[in-house]
Amino acid sequence: MTDMIPPEDDRETVRRAAAAHTAASRDVEAFLRRLSALPTPEDVAEYAALLAREEALRVERTDAAEAAGLNVPSIGGA
Repeated sequence: MTDMIPPEDDRETVRRAAAAHTAASRDVEAFLRRLSALPTPEDVAEYAALLAREEALRVERTDAAEAAGLNVPSIGGA
């Protein structure tokens, strides 16, 4: 039997990954807006978790973009 659901377009995959990364970045921003002048150890832990999530989603976005043919050699210099 043939699958009735067409495969997801690579561009839609990239859009979804970008939207997830944007949401993670907004979560970091919201955290920083409510952060007190003296961060607690809990604040540092939360910040680390937010950054890890943002980075994981950035990698996912980049991988999806490359799979869709959006290969960028290098941005910035190092």
